Amino acid sequence: MGDFHTILTEIKNGVLYLTINREPSLNALNFNTLEELRTIFDEVVDNKEIKAVILTGAGEKAFVAGADIREIADLNEVNARKFAENGQEIFSMIENCNKPVIAVTNGYTLGGGCELAMACHMRIATANAKFGQPEVNLGIIPGYGGTQRLTILIGRGKANELMMTGNLIDAQEAKELGLVNHVLPTKEEAMAKAESILKTIMEKAPLAIGMIIDCVNAVYLSEENGYQTEANSFARCVKSGDYVEGTSAFLEKRKPVFRGE
Repeated sequence: MGDFHTILTEIKNGVLYLTINREPSLNALNFNTLEELRTIFDEVVDNKEIKAVILTGAGEKAFVAGADIREIADLNEVNARKFAENGQEIFSMIENCNKPVIAVTNGYTLGGGCELAMACHMRIATANAKFGQPEVNLGIIPGYGGTQRLTILIGRGKANELMMTGNLIDAQEAKELGLVNHVLPTKEEAMAKAESILKTIMEKAPLAIGMIIDCVNAVYLSEENGYQTEANSFARCVKSGDYVEGTSAFLEKRKPVFRGE
């Protein structure tokens, strides 16, 4: 994993820690940050040292407070479409990553930041987290997949309300709506919760974990039969050495040692 200008990276115990590091700008997403995310997740897929990812923001005030307004103030119709499609492509890479990705959201998780968190497989929030898609206040709408993922996560009515009003919600309401999995008092505790979840996941068969991600994502793909994706993935699991190890370990009453093969 190389050096980046706007993202801090550290690999520890098989987990890649990514910290959006633009604290003076409340970690706002700029073009450079997006391209660094693209580069990182392109590598994550094939990097055997990395088993999972935790994504967070520097400091206590914000996970990501949105896109960098200075960079989008001069968009026109043509480059705005490309701007949105580029962000959607990068966030899709995260959503379809074959390794679990957890967002630890602290403070403001707004606009592009909320969209980034929703692209992750799970979200753990600190008690001070605030969520929202306030783009309507700028005369625009979410462009990085927010209209789709927010609706999927919390339902049509509430998604319409939040995006049309631009109102923010706190971490507890986000949990009640299904936007986040857990709420912890502090960032330290939220990170510990994410690490605990990933520790359990990383004890399981890596191929099966990746296929669960594929199958869950297939639920929302109109062009894909999710049941067929499930059956195909199940068959691929049975071809693996992890299947042989898992079933053998169960019958032999021992803990399995999965190798992702």
